[in-house]
Amino acid sequence: MANPLLDLQFHRDVSLSPTQIWEGLTNPSILMKWFCPRPWKVVECAIDLQPGGIFRTVMQSPEGERMPDNTWCFLAIEPQRRLVWTNEFGPGFRPKPQAKDENLGFFFVVDLRLSPLSDGRTSYTANVMHQSEANKQAHEDMGFQHGWGAALDQLLEL
Repeated sequence: MANPLLDLQFHRDVSLSPTQIWEGLTNPSILMKWFCPRPWKVVECAIDLQPGGIFRTVMQSPEGERMPDNTWCFLAIEPQRRLVWTNEFGPGFRPKPQAKDENLGFFFVVDLRLSPLSDGRTSYTANVMHQSEANKQAHEDMGFQHGWGAALDQLLEL
């Protein structure tokens, strides 16, 4: 259940099947082509698709500067239906040693759901849960809606 004080939501009905979206989310070679808005790009990706498995990306700026690793942990996996991950834990559900995420400054949990629609499209819904209203606002101010929308558009292009 979403909490409007702490959660950001992104929703769109798209013309891909849940299977196609799932492949784009879980196949590193495909994910690297769409997961962050251009002109940024993902230059490294590791996925161990199991609860406690690693979800890691490295992004690169248009000028070629590599950002620090984004290392997440999968919490729940329901093929073609639901994928949940967090940056608060590393692989094996190990709590991260720092008091806050090095890249963003805050932790969050992504609960991404894919629901097939009767016309062959898919309802794509992300609920991104934060620890505080300030963290939610910081994520929103970073361009959450635009970034998620631009990335999804790139997946649709593939």
